[in-house]
Amino acid sequence: MLVVVSVSSCVSTERLTYLQENTSQLDSVVNVQRIQQPYRLQVNDLLSIKIKTLDQDLSAMFNPSPKETSSSQNQGEEGLYYEGFFVDARGNIRVPELGEVYVLGLTQKEVRLKIEELLYKNYFKEETSKLFVTVQLAGIRYTTLGEIGTGSQVLYKTQVTIMEAIANAGDIAVTGDRTDVKIVRTYPDGVRVHHIDLTSLDAVNSPYYFIQPNDLIVVDPLPQKALGTGTTGIQSFTTAISVLTLLVTTVLLFVRL
Repeated sequence: MLVVVSVSSCVSTERLTYLQENTSQLDSVVNVQRIQQPYRLQVNDLLSIKIKTLDQDLSAMFNPSPKETSSSQNQGEEGLYYEGFFVDARGNIRVPELGEVYVLGLTQKEVRLKIEELLYKNYFKEETSKLFVTVQLAGIRYTTLGEIGTGSQVLYKTQVTIMEAIANAGDIAVTGDRTDVKIVRTYPDGVRVHHIDLTSLDAVNSPYYFIQPNDLIVVDPLPQKALGTGTTGIQSFTTAISVLTLLVTTVLLFVRL
């Protein structure tokens, strides 16, 4: 009975292994589909905007240079000013010479077209300037909660997978449920909860495999944690022995009374 309880209560390897592949093949080939809906900007997003023209002096007016600062909202963990533009509470970014530009709810392409229109209208001629503008996310901020390193995390990349996000947060604990990781995502019309099974190789084709800014990643505990039976067979066996010893001792004390 003790052996059965110990084996059934410990966490199996299948629930701990990420992206499990077909064991009948040496290598698994997965056709990754990365077609995603364009991301629409939210408050506190960080944008990287580069403006290039034939006139380098004029282009420099619009491109902020990174500099060190002791206290700034736009800085990384090393204390260096991060070259980019934050979306403020009103949905604006402040671009040199252009002033405040409203970008809330726009895609990166729509922001690029909007900036190009403002530049052509006020500073450049479309025929001769050879204007080239790039707009992309400069960093992705997300939050982790539950059986994972809890807190707010930032990765200064334009694209981040959920596996990278979890690794950056310190991995999921042994008692965390990898088969049903929840992603709480904010949309213009509200908040939705999505689910992804990270123990399956099919997770790479999930539309939620790549996280978005302001995502909340929640990892629920396995039943073993609530039961307190241990995460390995030895821990479960030790717990069962301890309970049995307590019961036998209690019975013997009552019998001798």
